[in-house]
Amino acid sequence: MVKHIISFVIRKVPRKYLQLFSHFVLKGMKVFYSGNNVKCPVCDSNFREFVPYGRKPPRKNALCPNCLALERHRLLWLYLKNETDFFTKEAKLLHIAPELCFINRFDKIKTLDYITGDLESPLAKVKMDINDIPFEENSFDMVFCNHVMEHIPDDVHAMKEVYRVLKPGGWAILQSPQDMNMDSTYEDPNITDPKDREEHFKQSDHFRIYGKDYGERLQQGGFDVEEIPYPKQLQSELVAKYALPEEEIIYLCKKLI
Repeated sequence: MVKHIISFVIRKVPRKYLQLFSHFVLKGMKVFYSGNNVKCPVCDSNFREFVPYGRKPPRKNALCPNCLALERHRLLWLYLKNETDFFTKEAKLLHIAPELCFINRFDKIKTLDYITGDLESPLAKVKMDINDIPFEENSFDMVFCNHVMEHIPDDVHAMKEVYRVLKPGGWAILQSPQDMNMDSTYEDPNITDPKDREEHFKQSDHFRIYGKDYGERLQQGGFDVEEIPYPKQLQSELVAKYALPEEEIIYLCKKLI
């Protein structure tokens, strides 16, 4: 029952309202998920299982009811914590389409000059279009922009904008949903009707489904791309404990010059 309600809400309620109010509702559900089978590394909370989340069909064991971290957020948090100096090095970060589970936590990092930006999100500090980022080139040490590129008609142009505002030696993480059974990205600019887009691309506001060639797409934006199959580098017990996406690849996008 819960998964069907969540699926319906995600499909019918505008994203900006979900961002503003969903965490209040979900926090009230924590008592129903009490237990110790899974742990969220973002907020250090333990549960019997995570809340199902997604459209059709909802994914089991997906959403932390305390901080709203999804599988990909938990994976990114572990990667940043274990494999980078993100939490200790002085740096300037642009976070595009900021996720609620990260905003307050990143904002409290004293070494981080943290700026959030989005075209529609009420959570972002700066109203901005990723196709025309309102900052000078070479402004940021890091850029995070996750699950955005599939929404952009000219995604390569948006990637080039992210590259432009990165400092030489800087890096970005630009995750997008992928179908790892597809070698090539599926897109068709002639599919414009929202219902048709939902049928072809899984959401009415998506313009494509990325395949295994997503890293090559990022290279078109100018980046030197390292594809990191991070879940496979972790112990299977940890992957299960944190309910991580087993096939997720972290795309570490570097600006070398």
